[in-house]
Amino acid sequence: LSSSLSLCLPQSDHGWLFDPITGNIPATKVEITVSLCVLYTQGVETKQWREFGRTEVIDNTLNPDFVRKYILNYFFEEKQNLRFDLYDVDSKSPDLSKHDFLGQVFCTLGEIVGSPASRLEKPLGGIAGKKCGTIILSAEELGNCRDSATMQFCANKLDKKDFFGKSDPFMVFYRSNEDGTFTICHKTEVVKNTLNPVWQSFTIPVRALCNGDFDRTIKVEVYDWDRDGSHDFIGEFTTSYRELARGQSQFNVYEVTLLSFSVESECTFLDYIKGGTLSYQVVIHLAFTPSLGNPSQSTSLHYMNPYQMNAYAMALKAVGEIIQDYDSDKMFPALGFGAKLPPDGRVSHEFPLNGNMENPYCNGIEGILEAYHQSLKTVQLYGPTNFAPVVNHVARYAAAVQDGSQYFVLLIITDGVISDMAQTKEAIVNGAKLPMSIIIVGVGQAEFDAMVELDGDDIRISSRGKLAERDIVQFVPFRDYMDRTGNHVLSMARLAKDVLAEIPDQFISYMKSRGIKPNPSPPPYTPPGHTHHTQI
Repeated sequence: LSSSLSLCLPQSDHGWLFDPITGNIPATKVEITVSLCVLYTQGVETKQWREFGRTEVIDNTLNPDFVRKYILNYFFEEKQNLRFDLYDVDSKSPDLSKHDFLGQVFCTLGEIVGSPASRLEKPLGGIAGKKCGTIILSAEELGNCRDSATMQFCANKLDKKDFFGKSDPFMVFYRSNEDGTFTICHKTEVVKNTLNPVWQSFTIPVRALCNGDFDRTIKVEVYDWDRDGSHDFIGEFTTSYRELARGQSQFNVYEVTLLSFSVESECTFLDYIKGGTLSYQVVIHLAFTPSLGNPSQSTSLHYMNPYQMNAYAMALKAVGEIIQDYDSDKMFPALGFGAKLPPDGRVSHEFPLNGNMENPYCNGIEGILEAYHQSLKTVQLYGPTNFAPVVNHVARYAAAVQDGSQYFVLLIITDGVISDMAQTKEAIVNGAKLPMSIIIVGVGQAEFDAMVELDGDDIRISSRGKLAERDIVQFVPFRDYMDRTGNHVLSMARLAKDVLAEIPDQFISYMKSRGIKPNPSPPPYTPPGHTHHTQI
């Protein structure tokens, strides 16, 4: 028995559609195809499986190719567990217990999306001692008008609104809604002291401009800017996306002219994954500094409690379990910094957790956790806490592959103490030009002011007068995610959600800045015995 399944992903005006059930904004939606196959999703908090949907029933075949798709919201930053159960249907009863169970498979949505060509083949299980066949799952993004329009306007002989001097004109664009109201979607810059302004060109998603309806009314108002906010109305005109795309240049009454108009399809995160352009390289660095306390004592952040994970292990597992779905070989270099190493007690800021200087790679997240536990028994926490060598270590590898084929994610887990702030800022500014992102998870109760500064959300980080080209750092304090009821699963899910949410946009910003396009997607999969393939 073999089956196939597919997934698809739609986008909204300024990002992604809001999900009213979960209150989240999905990274995108995906559509899944399988053969009767029943899909279950798992709740983050309850861990209960809930039926999501069923395919149609395909009669008399051991190799069903289902037509009905599952459309799911896809969140890069979440671990979305899925279960597929297959049945041999014996009657029209909706009761699954009335039918023969053929097997099941467990996976995550990230596993499917992150597989080559977003196609995952897995063996079915669930029946002891029996080979149940395979299931083929494929994902496809729902393309809901990903185009962006770039346009430029000028005006001639506008009304003079200022008593002293000329006008300071700017334009405001509105899209019309189904109920006849208008929603602002763009505002140009103010051009000072002129009646003949030439505004800068701007780019706007087509969905934001007209919600995909090319004939929908677009209203444009022109104002004279005033410092006190009481801007003077100069005039307005209406048009549509279709008119703009035709290059209709003159909007008669107010002498506003369209100088240029072009459309480009925006590439998405999944375009790069599906085209095989992207391979994530995840590097783990853990702080081993004395401020973390003696690992043998319960007050230490490194304390090895036999009954529950410490904050370091929870942060590792939370982030690692999600991002490993996008790492093809699941082998991660895991290093520590700020410790004395045996046998001579030298201080190192780049030592392998597994003790193998030639091969610091660990097999999966469980391999990293095992190496971390072993290293605590052999190294001595010492210091100082230098971040710059860690950042530069990853930057050296990223600098060697700037063609977009690999993207590096550095995960640093620390108590917030930093001994080389100036050098670290310089390393981050230099790293912002490279295909890399940095995730910093702060553990413990210390002040994290330095980490917030490195994050650069409020003030873009700079060094020696040079601003970082991109925002590549995401910092979160682990204590903000600790569930008050002691639910560590929920704590880890919340942490992963926030630390990983910015990665797709950071990746896209690098690709755009370098003009790197995704590779074409591979041809659709054709099931064995089929002479053609229906798009799924």
